[in-house]
Amino acid sequence: MQLLRRGDSGPAVEEIRTRLRQLGLLPAAEPGVPVGHVFDDETDQAIRVFQQGRGLITDGIVGPDTARALREACWSLGDRLLSFTLSTPTTGDDVAMLQERLMELGYDPGRPHGLFDQQTEQALMRFQRDYGMVPDGVCGPETLRALRQLGRKVTGGRPHLLREQELLRRSGPRMRGKRIVIDPGHGGTDHGVEIGEVTEAGLMWDLARRLVGRMSATGMEALLSRPETGNPPDAERAQFANDVGADLVVSLHTDASFSPHAQGLATYYFGNGSGTTSNVGEALAGLIQRELLTRTPMVDCHSQPCTWELVRRTRMPAVRVEVGYITNLGDRRKLLDPAFRDVVAEGILVAVKRLYLLGQDDQPTGTFTFNDVLAREYGRDEIRAV
Repeated sequence: MQLLRRGDSGPAVEEIRTRLRQLGLLPAAEPGVPVGHVFDDETDQAIRVFQQGRGLITDGIVGPDTARALREACWSLGDRLLSFTLSTPTTGDDVAMLQERLMELGYDPGRPHGLFDQQTEQALMRFQRDYGMVPDGVCGPETLRALRQLGRKVTGGRPHLLREQELLRRSGPRMRGKRIVIDPGHGGTDHGVEIGEVTEAGLMWDLARRLVGRMSATGMEALLSRPETGNPPDAERAQFANDVGADLVVSLHTDASFSPHAQGLATYYFGNGSGTTSNVGEALAGLIQRELLTRTPMVDCHSQPCTWELVRRTRMPAVRVEVGYITNLGDRRKLLDPAFRDVVAEGILVAVKRLYLLGQDDQPTGTFTFNDVLAREYGRDEIRAV
């Protein structure tokens, strides 16, 4: 789609301004006064407020992610029939409301991410069956009335957060047997950020291979989300992780900026700004951020929530690591150093191990090594024997 920004005009901008008015981010139009078709300073500010609240890049530009989020935000539960369709899944805030409601009633549709998937359909059908309705998996007027009539069954916290925490606790501290998907950003003809012959896709592929090797050595099953020459869309990468039943997803990227001074490390996890957050994803993002900052001289750009497709569509905790800015000379020099990429791979591995330790028998940030992790998994005698 065409990117829209300040100074643009036309029907597409008029539609954006209409949606912003629906959301209360622009003043209501007076009767007989046109909505306006110019992307002015007022529209730019409203878009930035919307992006910040939705976990999107706050740049004032309406690209695919912001346009999708604007469409989804204008739906409320009851505005339309909701059902599962394989070819074009229904998305919207109304779907997220339905998922929240089902979870409150003790049915598990997965994380309330606003995507009507098969897990949501199955949870809805179980509810309909228990309530004596035809279990057709369609949220229509009758189902909606039933959902509104019943009180909450699950209390004492947000249920999806409790489920994530309990799954993490039950999985135990060992890394052996756990399955992790490593997602090197871009690929194929999409090189990502490019500076001369340096490409984001190439660097992240190399980093991913280093990370896969280390994780496999600990007994984890580490899978790559794409082949070296492939570039599946984020929705397919997320579906791959869901299909293989991954425990975690780590997506690797670098950043870019018009300013050559922009630099640093940032990590992202799912959070939509309205209370729905992957708390295990947040914990892992924080652990990765702290480990890498301790091990490298990178600038801290913090851990932040986001609603990007990969972290939103995965059923398991997923994080995205932005390992510096290729457009910054200092960060680029670090990324080009294989020894630096080894340090980053070790830091991410250690962060994953610390996540599963749940604070038990842990060590201070930056002091764990790859050999320490192996010793925790196999014992030092087994390592020497190998």
